[in-house]
Amino acid sequence: MMDLPDSEILPLSMEHNFWTWSAQKKVKPIAVKKADGVYFWDVDGKRYLDFNSMVMCVNIGHGNPHVVQAIVDQARELPFAGPQMATRPRALLGKLLAEVTPPGINRFLYTLGGADANENAIKLARGYTGKFKILSRYRSYHGASFGALAATGDPRRVAWEPEVMPGVVHFLDPYRYRSTFHRANPDISEADFSQDYLNHLEEIIQYEGPQTIAAVLVEPVTGTNGVIIPPEGYLQGVRALCDRYQILMIADEVMSGFGRTGEWFAVDHWQVAPDIITLAKGLTSGYAPLGAVGMREEIAHAYDEKVYQGGLTYNGHPLSLAAAIATIEVMQKENLVGRARQTGQVLADLLAELVDRHPSVGEARSIGLFGAIELVKNRRTKEPMAPFNGSSPVMTRLREALLEKGLFIYTHWHTLLIIPPLIITPEQLLEGFQILEEGLKLTDAAVEM
Repeated sequence: MMDLPDSEILPLSMEHNFWTWSAQKKVKPIAVKKADGVYFWDVDGKRYLDFNSMVMCVNIGHGNPHVVQAIVDQARELPFAGPQMATRPRALLGKLLAEVTPPGINRFLYTLGGADANENAIKLARGYTGKFKILSRYRSYHGASFGALAATGDPRRVAWEPEVMPGVVHFLDPYRYRSTFHRANPDISEADFSQDYLNHLEEIIQYEGPQTIAAVLVEPVTGTNGVIIPPEGYLQGVRALCDRYQILMIADEVMSGFGRTGEWFAVDHWQVAPDIITLAKGLTSGYAPLGAVGMREEIAHAYDEKVYQGGLTYNGHPLSLAAAIATIEVMQKENLVGRARQTGQVLADLLAELVDRHPSVGEARSIGLFGAIELVKNRRTKEPMAPFNGSSPVMTRLREALLEKGLFIYTHWHTLLIIPPLIITPEQLLEGFQILEEGLKLTDAAVEM
């Protein structure tokens, strides 16, 4: 395999692979050769600045030698053990996770990634409460398996309806820029804005019947659907509603966890402790596939005598657990949570400058190193630069232009997401923004005055 010429990587990949989230005839993958720090290189030697942490996961940066060595050492000692086995990395990771996750979370179920972490969180909540319904938000994304897709609020679930998991009820998230409730009152105070959306959630709880609702599942900071940051008081209010109506609160921290927002987990900004937390992506920084469900002790105890019906062959894979341990060690040693908070202020300042200089930027928002640029044709009407659940020629040209200049960034409908590795320096951020400045001239030209 190692003798394969670089020139054959792309054609062989195209000949034999079926690509996810893609029309097969329209796939244009980058043939990646190597990666280091905040950059990766294709087979032609072209360097890309990674503004998306590959798939929003390489939080510690590419090629960290400590994590690589941990995987190698584990492979030499014990490359695999079944999910019912106790291993050294399994013992150590649980202890580490209990130290960094929110208070009360001290039992962990290991999964292959974020989607099945959310699937298992739903199963645990239903089994623990004896109730069936799950409430989640419209602008959420929780994964591509049937249960996670059902909980997802955006149109990615539509292709598989009505076969997706039943029992999910969606509600609106507090998205101030496009608030349905406040179009005629955009200057409403943050406290009143937050309370209106909590009232909306409580009304749905009452209509559905709290005796039927097992859990409220939320991304504390909405991820791919726009980095929507909740107003002060909102997550605390969700926690209070869950307590009032005896409903579990599940925090999906698959994307927002492990320092991304400038805290270990996004809920930490608001001192909110969920009953269940789901983890993946930054858990191993993408060095190996792993997800986890953290839960309160009493939820685990509900299965002391009752069998938990769930699990897969590779749950708790030693190589992945070793990668997670090493990743957390790197984050602690290099103070990556603090660095994300500090560099996040640089990101916020750079985003504010884009708003000032580019008429196509309707709004830019960030928390830590978790940012989004919302592109519009008209600032007054807020008409998006691409239609809901679609693209547009100008957005396609923008993405191609940024790639051509060596900036790898995720475009979602009319938004650009800025999710670089937490090790990025202010100078490297500025390097990316200089490319963005040039690219945004394309969308500025499409603005309708």
